[in-house]
Amino acid sequence: MCGFAGYLGELSSIVDGQARLNAMTDTIIYRGPDSKGHWLAVHEGIALGHRRLAIVDLSPAGHQPMVSGSGRYVIAFNGEIYNHLDCRAALATAGWGWRGHSDTETLLAGFEAWGIQATVERCIGMFAFAVWDKATHTLTLGRDRLGEKPLYYGWQGQGQHATFLFGSELKALKAHPAFAAGIDRNALCLLMRHNYIPAPYSIYQGIAKLEPGCLLTVSLAQPEPKVVRYWSAAEVAVAGCATPFAGTPEQAVDALDVLLKSAVQQQMMADVPLGAFLSGGIDSSTIVALMQAQSSRPVKTFTIGFNEAGYNEAVHAKAVAKHLGTEHTELYVTSQQALDVIPRLPTLYCEPFSDSSQIPTFLVSQLARQQVTVSLSGDAGDELFCGYNRYLLANRLWQKLSVLPTGSRRLAARGLTALSPSRWNALLGPVQGLLPASLRQANLGDKLHKAAGVLDSGDLDALYLGLVSHWDDPASVVIGGKEPPTLLTGNAPALVGLDDIQRMMALDALTYLPDDILVKVDRAGMGVSLEGRVPFLDHRVVEFAWSLPQSMKLRDGVGKWALRQVLYRHVPKALIERPKMGFGVPIGDWLRGPLRAWAEELLDVERLRREGFFHPAPIRQKWAEHLSGSRNWQYHLWDVLMFQAWLAEQ
Repeated sequence: MCGFAGYLGELSSIVDGQARLNAMTDTIIYRGPDSKGHWLAVHEGIALGHRRLAIVDLSPAGHQPMVSGSGRYVIAFNGEIYNHLDCRAALATAGWGWRGHSDTETLLAGFEAWGIQATVERCIGMFAFAVWDKATHTLTLGRDRLGEKPLYYGWQGQGQHATFLFGSELKALKAHPAFAAGIDRNALCLLMRHNYIPAPYSIYQGIAKLEPGCLLTVSLAQPEPKVVRYWSAAEVAVAGCATPFAGTPEQAVDALDVLLKSAVQQQMMADVPLGAFLSGGIDSSTIVALMQAQSSRPVKTFTIGFNEAGYNEAVHAKAVAKHLGTEHTELYVTSQQALDVIPRLPTLYCEPFSDSSQIPTFLVSQLARQQVTVSLSGDAGDELFCGYNRYLLANRLWQKLSVLPTGSRRLAARGLTALSPSRWNALLGPVQGLLPASLRQANLGDKLHKAAGVLDSGDLDALYLGLVSHWDDPASVVIGGKEPPTLLTGNAPALVGLDDIQRMMALDALTYLPDDILVKVDRAGMGVSLEGRVPFLDHRVVEFAWSLPQSMKLRDGVGKWALRQVLYRHVPKALIERPKMGFGVPIGDWLRGPLRAWAEELLDVERLRREGFFHPAPIRQKWAEHLSGSRNWQYHLWDVLMFQAWLAEQ
């Protein structure tokens, strides 16, 4: 796991080029604290810089940037190719000679033997890379299929001084003297809606994210970047639903078990200590169970706990760890420890990002890094196996709402918001205690208020957008902003043949997963030099999951059926069955308590007017309602606060 940065354009000298690369890669030293490397070709106008976190082949033979055997290709690579030994075996027939055993060297050999795109299509892994082709004077950027590893790019400057910048994080691009991009107010609108900025947009004008499953080529002779998609999550979803798995449910569970074991086994490849995050939920418990089943020693597992009611899963994780026999480490985090993370967030996330579970994700990464360098996680299980409560909620809501007049729905919405979320929780708490565990909902009051906001939706897509949105009209709060189209607002893929729930799952896999979940995991882990791996995102698992009929995911109103059956082969059902909790912190309470002064300073009316990004009135109204307890605007306010905190660091 590493980080890289570079540029294509005018290079005056080796000394100047190295100084610029140093400035760029020094900003991301935490992504690769073990070593650094530079490669420049002044006459070709290309410079590559790299920071290395050594995971496989710790010797100098794994040093980057790395030149291919013939000298044609030079690469700066971030990630892991889990099947690189299989690729080496395929290359052995050509009599390839190896200097070391790194996957980077394997990748370069594949480029020489098969070409860049054909090699990438063979690879199982997570990655982002920049490779220079000396023969064609062309730069190629590549990103893995699901978007586990980040990659930013864009031209800066004009005329002969124009420079194409690229790198793992925005802060590396900003360190180049050509960087002059202003804040993109349209992208800020996207942040206000989603709590993240979806690809291809970034917070800066003229700087983009390479989308998952894509290759980009650019050269000084052809400066307009050309992007080619080599793998499409949308096409995989459509193909899987069109040609579903034809075996019995038991055969499906067997096949999934075998496939997940293979993915986990490959992702346990490392020359450094390795462990896993464990929440005690279905996804992380499955990954840990399959790790332990294939390990000769206890797997190191990590979890953090909170003393606040409704936010603590540590007790469940401990029970699962005890059953599996892992070497378990738990840390109960005080409110102050969690609050102490907040000042680090604007630097950790180099563009504003406001999923508040960024805080516990960083804390568990920090805990794990004390003992291991690599940690596996259970992320993506919800998107692949129908785990989010909102899928069922949206579907059930629409089935009922679509037959009601719009006026009746609006009247119902006013009724739901007549009581505060805390009052709803107090009233419905005793009733929930009488329900089966699978039907109970944590923080039901917040969910009722969220539901009220989407009661007047015109169709299921609009209802779903409302459920996953924070600010419903971002342009009304962002001065001079206009929300650009995304896969959720204007550029939706066709997704032919998918039912309503499958459509929501696919949209999450295309948006929320790469742009929120995977960003959160990457930055939190890399912020403490910890490599995170996500076995569910082995593309073979993804493709198989989409081929499973929906009845093998959703049964009797409960998701993840097939995945649960795999888990129950290792962990008793009684240890797993409970309401879905999520991985959050009590931001709403903190904003009324220990964070109040900090937030008040960032939301000050005069400050908002002076900075000129937000209309103060709607923000101050929500702040007042939140403080009074009449409404819970924690997510809307956190979006604004994270931008404000980020802006203060610029």
